[in-house]
Amino acid sequence: MKNLLTLLFITVLVGAPSFAQDTAWTQIKPGSDNLTVEGHIPLGSPLNTMDMEVEQELSRPFAYVARGTVGEGRAMGTDIIDISNPANPKVLLRWRMENPDLHTGLGGMDIKYFKYAGRYYVVQSTQFGQGPNSDLGAYILDVTGLPDASKVFEVARIHEPELPGGFHNIFIYKHSDGRVILLATINGAGANMYDLGKAVSGDVKGAFIGTVPIAVENGGFYHDLYAAWHPDSNQDRFYGGGQGGYYIYNITDTDNPVLEFTMTGITGVTWGHTFTPSPDGRYAVTETEYQYAPLRMFDMKKANEGEVENIRAPISAWTANWKNLVHNHEVRWPYVFVSGYHDGLQVFSMMDPKKPTTVAYYDTYTGPRDVGAMGGAVGNGAFGVDVRNADGLILISDMTTGFWTFRMEGFNGWNGEDWGMPDISSVQKWDEESKEGTR
Repeated sequence: MKNLLTLLFITVLVGAPSFAQDTAWTQIKPGSDNLTVEGHIPLGSPLNTMDMEVEQELSRPFAYVARGTVGEGRAMGTDIIDISNPANPKVLLRWRMENPDLHTGLGGMDIKYFKYAGRYYVVQSTQFGQGPNSDLGAYILDVTGLPDASKVFEVARIHEPELPGGFHNIFIYKHSDGRVILLATINGAGANMYDLGKAVSGDVKGAFIGTVPIAVENGGFYHDLYAAWHPDSNQDRFYGGGQGGYYIYNITDTDNPVLEFTMTGITGVTWGHTFTPSPDGRYAVTETEYQYAPLRMFDMKKANEGEVENIRAPISAWTANWKNLVHNHEVRWPYVFVSGYHDGLQVFSMMDPKKPTTVAYYDTYTGPRDVGAMGGAVGNGAFGVDVRNADGLILISDMTTGFWTFRMEGFNGWNGEDWGMPDISSVQKWDEESKEGTR
């Protein structure tokens, strides 16, 4: 009841959240006419398919799916999928942790890929409880030899013995100085930064760079994180959602992260989950993970210009179904691609940030609505989402139904400059020269 009252209060403040209209999907018509299923492959036991990532080069048609510990088979590890034919995805390799019966906890959670010195790597975050690898944050696989699965091999593991519990979420960022940096959530210690070039070159212990703090009393930790170049300020910026709300740091000098501004004291937000800026860094799409919570949109203009140090009020909100919960999202301005748990894949437009509008949807989850994590059992269904910029392929990892590929009518690829925006998204430009000369 408390969460429902909070949502009603938000409605009064920012206007009614945009709901997906005419979304009474059925098994006969599970989605909108402008969204087409390209392919689908089940991956195994319910509730153990976690986040996913797709490589961006068309010459490397590979996707990566994290696998957790829930369900039969305890499939903790990484699935590597061939999408050379998106209509017929095929699992190339199921990489698994050794001694699965001895491991506890969530297992494989977040997953990202990167390119360094001409080779391709996947970083799989892990969270294990008491037992083996309780201090393991991530393992790194060399996937350069794909599609030959026999050429995939492990190159490194990142352990944090003094801060056990693993990495819940990770983000890989090509810093303006040219380094490839892993950002990782650390239990009770902000967000750690690691130089992945050193990690894959044999110096795992020397890979640690430092920690991005979280500006709350008595410390705290982040749930999710993001980093991007901010053209107006010539800064590498960190965007973190966690205890108390959302935090923006300048990490151009990784030895001395500087707090730029905060978004805290927001009605209904005691905990920030996911936080993604628009390509120009003005608007933000944020998530708070509890049942009935919509995505909240913020205008960060005054904070970017130094007029305020904290933002407390969203300018709009969006949800697919007020009874459920939205999970992750990818921003390809003006579109936001959403993995919406029970509501499957959702796409809305922020062409008018004050009036986000649903433009496409497809329900990937057809199971019982009372089987899932969190209050209301809403934590089941579409978990991870990604977009391949080169051709507009949309991908979903569903906790129960597996791996999906989609096409949206009229969306054949993305470049920010086509929309009057910087060409900035979660996609990193691995072969681009550093930006040090622009400072």
